[in-house]
Parts: sequence; C-alpha cells; structure tokens
Amino acid sequence: MIETNFIWYVVAGFIAQLIDGSLGMAYGITASTLLLALGLPPAVASATVHAAECFTTGASAVSHHAFGNISKSLFRRLLLPGIIGAVTGAYILTRFPGDVLRPYIAGYLLIMGSVIILKSFRKFPHRKVKTHLIPLGFFGALIDSIGGGGWGPIVTSTLIVRGNHIRETVGSVNAVEFFVTLASAITFILTLGLTNWQIILGLAIGGLLAAPVSAWTCSRVPVRPCMIFIGTLVSAISIRTLLKYYGVI
Repeated sequence: MIETNFIWYVVAGFIAQLIDGSLGMAYGITASTLLLALGLPPAVASATVHAAECFTTGASAVSHHAFGNISKSLFRRLLLPGIIGAVTGAYILTRFPGDVLRPYIAGYLLIMGSVIILKSFRKFPHRKVKTHLIPLGFFGALIDSIGGGGWGPIVTSTLIVRGNHIRETVGSVNAVEFFVTLASAITFILTLGLTNWQIILGLAIGGLLAAPVSAWTCSRVPVRPCMIFIGTLVSAISIRTLLKYYGVI
C-alpha cells in the first residue's frame, strides 16, 4: 500500500534531490525508476515525477541563487527552448510510447559520461560556451518529458564536456529545470489529469529538505572528483538503461 511506503518516497525524494542539486542530474531518472518498478505506466510516472519536481526544483533554484551558482546568460539562453521542448515532449508521451527513444539517448549519454571522465584527468580552460544552447535546451527538455528524466544528464553533461564551469553549469541548469518541470507538469495535467498525490507529496517533501544541502555541496565540491562522479553516474545510468532495454537485466 502507498500509505505504508510514504516514508520511502520521502527518502527517495531526498536522495534524488541531493544528487540532482549537487551534480545537476538524476532526480527524474531516480524517481521515475522507482515509480516504474511499482508498475505505473510511463506517462503516469513521468507526470507524477514532474509534479513533485515543481516543488523541489523551485527550492533548488532559490538555493543555487543564494549560493551564487547561477549564470544569468546561460539561464536566459536555455529557458525558452527548454519550456517549448518540455511541452512538446509531454504531449508526445501522451500520444506515443516513449520507450522507443531510450536506447539512442542512453548511447549518447554513455559517450558524454566517458568524455567527462577523460576530461577530469587533464587540465582545460573553463569557457562560457554560448553556441547551440537553443537546440540543447529544447532536446534536453523534450527527452526529459518523454523519459521521465534526462534534462540534467543531457544538458549538464554536454555543457561540462564543452568546457563550461561546473558550478555555474549545475546551478543554471537546475534553475531552468524548475520552468521545464512546470511546463511538463501543466501539460500532463491538462492531457491526463493527475493522481498519486501521496507519492507526489513524499517526493516533494524529501526534495525540499535536500535542496539547500545539495546547493551548498555544489558550491564546495572540488572540480575533478565532481567530474569523475558525474561521468561515472551518467555512464552507469546509460549502461543500465541499455541492458534493461535489450533484456539483459
């Protein structure tokens, strides 16, 4: 019964947001994996996660702003394409199965994770890359809505690979994620309605508790170990997705 598992949803929300707020990824993937394991259809799981994320990403954005982790220019360039991609992806998921895209996205992320790990062992200048942000924001939000997660792994990992400063990247991507999540949630509510309020509440409470802790962590963690962890996390999630998709696990 959901009632007896409420505390586990709080714990899951806390852990997911702690990872997401510190590293800029994996809230949606962590929470969606849990809900899919409980038997929720992909569209319903994605709708539930995005509803909970409206609370957690809002708190995360405020926390990152307080710790000075947000680049205004990066935030502005990602915002509008992210919103458009989120609405488009949510609508597509309510009409078509989203599983078809998973192996292709997982393959892309596996490459990005490997590149991040390799780059962590060499010195490279931090650059504020401002090109191709519109398609990146749109694509990241599109896949996030369709797959129940993916905004952080796609956008954060791509920007880090391209040389953007890790603290500003994580903070800015998390701040934009609030608006991406809100756009997805509104689209899901208008097309599917919304249930599972106890799950949403548990995930939201856990995420709200973790948001300031994760933002503080992001502003303090050294770059190299953080990049290694991000690269390993992205690669591990991608490998698991591919193995699961092809029936190995």
